[in-house]
Amino acid sequence: MPPKKRNSGTTQIKDVKSAESVSPNKKECPELSFKKHRDKDAEFVTLCKSLHVTDLVCEGSWELCKSVQVSMDEIAVQDQKKKVWVACLFVTATDANVASFTLTQVLKAVNLNVPQFVALVRKLDVNMDTISSKVNSALTRVEKKYGVLLVLYQRFEKIHFSLSFPRERETMRSCWTMFLLAKGRVLQMEDDLVISFQLLLCTLELFIKRCPPDLLQPLYKSAIRKVQSPPTRTSRRSQSKAKSRPLEPEVDLQLLKTLCNENECNGEEVKNVYQTSFLAFLESLDSSKSPDFPQAKDLNQQYEDHYLKSRDIDGRLFFDGDETVLPSKLEILQEEKTPKKNLPDEEVLIPPQTPIRNVMTSIRDLRGDLTSNGDQPSNNLATYFKNCTVDPTQDVLKRLETVGQDFSQKFGETVGPHCVALGWQRFKLGVRLYYKIMEAMLKSEEKRLSVQNFSKLLNDATFHTSLLACALEVVMATYGGFSFMTRGYNHAGAGNPVEKDLCFPWILDVVHLPALDFYKVIESFIKAEPTLSKDIVKHLETCENLIMERIGWRRNSPVFELLKQEHGGGAADQVETPASISQPLQHNHTAADLYLSPVRGGLRDLPPESPATPTSQTLNQPAGQTPRLPKSNSLSLFYKKLYRLAYTRLQLLCSSLLSSHPELEPIIWTLFQHTLQHEYELMRDRHLDQLMMSAMYAICKVKGVDLRFKTIVTAYKDMANTNQETFKHVLIADGHYDSIIVFYNQVFMQKLKTNILQYASTRPPTLSPIPQIPRSPYKFPNSPLRVPGSNNVYISPLKSSRMSPGIMTPRSKMLVSIGESFGLPNRFQKINQMVNSGERSFKRCLDPGSAPKPLKRLRFDVDGQDEADSSTRNRMQEQKMKEDAESKE
Repeated sequence: MPPKKRNSGTTQIKDVKSAESVSPNKKECPELSFKKHRDKDAEFVTLCKSLHVTDLVCEGSWELCKSVQVSMDEIAVQDQKKKVWVACLFVTATDANVASFTLTQVLKAVNLNVPQFVALVRKLDVNMDTISSKVNSALTRVEKKYGVLLVLYQRFEKIHFSLSFPRERETMRSCWTMFLLAKGRVLQMEDDLVISFQLLLCTLELFIKRCPPDLLQPLYKSAIRKVQSPPTRTSRRSQSKAKSRPLEPEVDLQLLKTLCNENECNGEEVKNVYQTSFLAFLESLDSSKSPDFPQAKDLNQQYEDHYLKSRDIDGRLFFDGDETVLPSKLEILQEEKTPKKNLPDEEVLIPPQTPIRNVMTSIRDLRGDLTSNGDQPSNNLATYFKNCTVDPTQDVLKRLETVGQDFSQKFGETVGPHCVALGWQRFKLGVRLYYKIMEAMLKSEEKRLSVQNFSKLLNDATFHTSLLACALEVVMATYGGFSFMTRGYNHAGAGNPVEKDLCFPWILDVVHLPALDFYKVIESFIKAEPTLSKDIVKHLETCENLIMERIGWRRNSPVFELLKQEHGGGAADQVETPASISQPLQHNHTAADLYLSPVRGGLRDLPPESPATPTSQTLNQPAGQTPRLPKSNSLSLFYKKLYRLAYTRLQLLCSSLLSSHPELEPIIWTLFQHTLQHEYELMRDRHLDQLMMSAMYAICKVKGVDLRFKTIVTAYKDMANTNQETFKHVLIADGHYDSIIVFYNQVFMQKLKTNILQYASTRPPTLSPIPQIPRSPYKFPNSPLRVPGSNNVYISPLKSSRMSPGIMTPRSKMLVSIGESFGLPNRFQKINQMVNSGERSFKRCLDPGSAPKPLKRLRFDVDGQDEADSSTRNRMQEQKMKEDAESKE
């Protein structure tokens, strides 16, 4: 049934307006004709008409429905059929960019909440080409925005109960609506959790000031400043002078401080948000100096217009507890199963670890660690600058000024036009971290090399830009919070349309830095800053992996030029010798090594007149030839880590798919490694995993193992940190993208056909050595450390005296403080029981004997498009018949 109409003038938002009354494109969309769609289900056409879709969208959606219904078991039920209909309408309208309905209207039509709807749309992708990059991007944007809105509303509810008495709920509804309007107008990137939360506190500050004090709880009643005496009568001349004066920012600092303290938010940052963004929003409402809170009817109408224009989620429904925006009962039950610390004999009250609390704690820790670091180089760092043959101070300051302007400008373009000043604020924090890390690096180099003149390093612009970019990435990741850390995997294929956000590699584009240069500084950066949180260290390691997987292989990457130089005549040992692959990876490279020593030790360390030089030359090359150039240190380390990452991912995929053929893994690895070393051009604007899956398919093909691409991609999409776009959106040639099977047939197989066929001969190529997979070089200072001489006693050092154990400890754990009274003696018994019963419960197991069930009707496998001979097609048809028989049973 279509949603019921509601009165837009009332503040009671019990239901959303019907599609007919609020269609964003009602005037633009011609009336849908029933005569043109007599061949379709009447209910489907009625649904289309209620949502004001065009004839084109109706036709396209119906065709899509017919193509997916065969493979979706749930559609047997009529109610489920309607859900598939609206999902298909969303997909078709999004692709055509002619949506005449909002997301909330769609959800209301079939009684689904946001997570359920997103899951349903993604489930339509049975052929792996139903959901385009455009639709997937839209779904990702919905998920991000919904996640942020949900945690913000949960915090708003908590503040509401601590702020005012229950009878003021209608006023609080207006407060929430005003915040939604402010968020929509101030922010272009509406999934920025920190700025959104700061805007919420600004809105609450305005509400409290204009709310009668007797309606407030004591904490906020006492925070309001004393009411000023009423203004006296003034002359007209005085009035005209007063009108010409600029308006002062209307912010109650004491009240704002109270709100920030109660919500663990930095007061100075919220004040800046108020003055730079929120005040401009109030001016647009013409209510910055009004003594009253804006009229509920006006706020409601203005937000209604914004919501309809955005065709998005109606955020007001959170306040009404509407089922379309709240988690399902099953999700709530899962949360209730989480162990809670509610025993009556426990003395420590541990606050819940909410997303907002986590990000605010991380920001507080970052700012606290940099409190003593000013916006200028410290005395020690200034001394290092002065010790240089050429003092780099002026170049450093000039570079920071230029980058700061670019950074804040791009920040404003991405987040919102009123957020440029906030960009400067975050940039300055990054500069402090940049100075701190640089000083730590130089101290380490001084100790290692016993020198104090670092003129060459400190006058290297690329080194400074890379170090600054890494510091800014740490700041951005800290402020980005829970949704920032995984976004880097959202756009796996080169050439994909990328959503505007601040995620890596955004910073590389801002400072115009090649990914390989950023890569050089990551390891030294982490080692130089032991106070980095575990989440930030993992994020930087993710950035490193993203560079090796795809970002470092962009079309104009310096990696290709370095490889060309080494393969073109000159470099000793191209990239990495097979023997070096199996050697342990030494994590002793510093940024100075990688930026200033682009060649490997040996020939570089020998003076020109050294008698050892000719000897080396004789051993490595025939006499009379031009000496070969030593290898690039940075490229060598890049490839060593690349091989280890590549083999780790291949090993995981093989364990899922080829457990019954363990002999194939080293053969697949040999082809994969050969491709990376000798056919590296295949990586240009592509993803490492695309070559991995192609190598696996090729070897299974020549070895007579029936492993189809749809089985490979089904297993691949279930691996961690992967994206379907990796196999759905592969570069074929000159900006043309297609599925991975097309890439295999038209590119990979054509390039490597001769090499692939060798593995079917009686004299196959020599197998490549298996890389040693070391533990991560990035040590986490906050991780529990085993006490020497003990088997099961671990300590977890306190990172900072500013952090209380109550904040650090998760709710599901028990706090033990050695040296203090522990209370009841049975608590140790409880700890033992918890450890003994749960030590294996959180381990992920992988059954190597069970291959994943292939995706149904993967379109690029239909009609044997990925098979080379009729015998294989026959096997494929037999298997399909077997699958159909099993499904009928």
